[in-house]
Amino acid sequence: MTTEHPVTETLEFQAEVKKVLDIVIHSLYTEREIFVRELVSNAADACERQRHLAVVEQEIFDAHVPLEISLAVDDKAGTLTITDTGVGMTREELVANLGTIAHSGSRAFLAGLAEAAAKDLSLIGQFGVGFYSAFMAAKKVRVLSRSYRPDAQGCEWTSDGSTYTVQSAPGLRRGTRIIIELRDDAKEFADAARIKRIIRQYSNFVPFPILMDGEKLNTIQALWTRSKSEIEDKEYTEFYKFIANAMDEPLTRLHFATDAPLAIRALLFVPQDNFERLGFGRSQPGVNLYCQRVLIEQHSANILPDWLRFLKGVVDSDDLPLNISRQALQDSTLVSRIKRIVTGRFLKHLEEEAKNSPETFASFWKTFGVYLKEGVTTDFAHRDELARLLRFQSSSSEGEALVSLDDYLGRMAEGQKEIYYINGPNRAAIEAGPYVEAFRSRNIEILYTLDPLDDFVLTQLGEYRDKKLTSADRAELELPPAAAEEARAEEAPLEAPVVTSLTGWMRALLGERVSEVRESKRLVDSPAMVVSQGGMLTASMERILRAANQDLAEMGPKILEINTHHPMIKSLAQLRLKDEAFAGMVVEQIFDNAMVQAGLLVDSRKLVERVYAILDRTVRTAE
Repeated sequence: MTTEHPVTETLEFQAEVKKVLDIVIHSLYTEREIFVRELVSNAADACERQRHLAVVEQEIFDAHVPLEISLAVDDKAGTLTITDTGVGMTREELVANLGTIAHSGSRAFLAGLAEAAAKDLSLIGQFGVGFYSAFMAAKKVRVLSRSYRPDAQGCEWTSDGSTYTVQSAPGLRRGTRIIIELRDDAKEFADAARIKRIIRQYSNFVPFPILMDGEKLNTIQALWTRSKSEIEDKEYTEFYKFIANAMDEPLTRLHFATDAPLAIRALLFVPQDNFERLGFGRSQPGVNLYCQRVLIEQHSANILPDWLRFLKGVVDSDDLPLNISRQALQDSTLVSRIKRIVTGRFLKHLEEEAKNSPETFASFWKTFGVYLKEGVTTDFAHRDELARLLRFQSSSSEGEALVSLDDYLGRMAEGQKEIYYINGPNRAAIEAGPYVEAFRSRNIEILYTLDPLDDFVLTQLGEYRDKKLTSADRAELELPPAAAEEARAEEAPLEAPVVTSLTGWMRALLGERVSEVRESKRLVDSPAMVVSQGGMLTASMERILRAANQDLAEMGPKILEINTHHPMIKSLAQLRLKDEAFAGMVVEQIFDNAMVQAGLLVDSRKLVERVYAILDRTVRTAE
């Protein structure tokens, strides 16, 4: 039986609604367009409820009408109209839903809303107040609605934001139509192109058709909501091209869904190219955050760590409150949990790729490995997983083949306590240098860190599976005896008193550039090398700091190690007795050569001048 009501009835808003409307109307918002998203989201909810009722209810008004949302603008009248064919509302529901805020009339709620609204518009809609966002752009709102119930009557709700009226509206179809008479400063929302852009940005994946001027605006399916077994590769590729604004195919993808501990659906893509490496500047985050297919934050900086900014795709969680504010996103424990879960799943995906598709992972590492290195230095929570994905060339690999830290551990000799590495510009330069000699002679694998960042990464990591990570240019290395040392023992080295005298003289000659000159226990073929003191920076880290500050002096004196078995060093001891001045020039050159091999030479002019002087002396001696 239908309740009798006056033809037109003027009513007062609930006190809490007045306060909400005051916040909406008089606060300054930087993204006023969000109100379109809110109203379309409400329309989609109404359609979803109707879809459910169609299964459980026997009698439904206008049962044949398809579920859809339509928009229309009238630039002359200055109106925007949003219509849905969802459940609709009765007169009582219009008053209850639009005139009051159910279950939220507390001062704490209103205080929080007022405070957050001053910072971010996106909170409007939280706690079910999304409809009122219309008043950000409206001087008057009309809502015409007809419930799905067969005996219901159509009604019209009208308000200018101060009071509202409700009256009968016969002849309506099922659903709700919202007519927004736009304020003078909001006439931009009577532009069809602007509305289409807003829909495609925020509501593209709403599961019901959104129509405007006979055109369906949401043409791309929300693939992340479907089962992987139902989706073909070409569908994934087309979705990637849309979401990433790309022309090519993705390198790899991750599509997963979880129900516990949180309801998350994610579809993530790795592009083919790293545009940061190509010189296009720092990339912005490429993953969009959704709640029930409605965009919450485009290019979200909150849902993934910054070192995963190269990823493109979507993360959708039903557990997020619709329209959570950006301030809340940054502070939300829930968002932090989502970030941790999604990040962990992606790192697990990379581990599986490395195992099952090594060529794909090798391509990924070459292009995006720098981001994982960044993660090691900044993200302690995922450092262990990231460490398992690090890759390097090594003395046991061939060409550009890469090895993992686990590969290295599997080949370590019994009793070896450390993982060794050395930095250089390329493999050939490293293997021609003095630092690998001790490891080669002992058949100990050494990692080649060809990127200057690598030493910083490994220093930050510190150890891996209880094995210390140690740079080969450290002064103190505990290495076992080498077979080459036994063979070399047959060659007479300089006698101990001569070594003491020679190293002391060289130390005095080189002055503050060295903290010590000493006999090397690890050089085999090279005459000398410089090493860093125990707690000092590695040579590669020093190069990074120098590159950042061109005026930076040496980061501390070096230790110069000399090979007392080497013919040059033996001849130097004799030359010193015959021509100390020229021998001093040779010492300077030996030190500079060692610095060059370490990549640390600062002033090449003196080196070149000295080389010419030595050559001149050699040529004249030969005459």
